[in-house]
Amino acid sequence: MIDFKLIESKLNYKLKMNQLLSFFAVGVVNTIVGYSFFAFFLFLDIHYTVAVFFATLIGIVFNFFSIGRVVFNNTEKSLIFRFLIVYIILYLINVIGLRISEILEFNLYISGAVLVFPLALISFYLNKNFVFKIENSK
Repeated sequence: MIDFKLIESKLNYKLKMNQLLSFFAVGVVNTIVGYSFFAFFLFLDIHYTVAVFFATLIGIVFNFFSIGRVVFNNTEKSLIFRFLIVYIILYLINVIGLRISEILEFNLYISGAVLVFPLALISFYLNKNFVFKIENSK
C-alpha cells in the first residue's frame, strides 16, 4: 500500500529545504552587496552604526525583490512594510552585536562578517513566517 502521508511529508521537507537553499543562494549575493557597502562605509571612517544603517537601506530594496521573487515566489509590493520591520529587527541585532564587539575590542570587519550567518538564519525565519507567510499559506 502506498503511504501518501509519508510521500507528502517527504515532498514538503524537500520543498522546505529547497526554499532554504534558495534563500541562502540569494543571500550570498545579498550579503556580498550589503557587506561590501558596510566595509566601504567603515573604510570612509563612518561610524559602524551609520555604516550598518546605510548598507541596510541599500540592501532592503534589492533584497526585497530578490528574496520575494526567487525564494518565496511572491512579488507583492505591499509586503515591503513587513520586510522593513524585519530589517529594523536585523539592524538592531547587528548593531548590538557590533557594540559588544567594540566593547571587547574585536575587529569590526571580522565581527560584521561573523554576524552574517546568525542574521541570515533569523532573516529566513522572519521572512518565511512574517513577511511572505501569505504566499506560504496558500
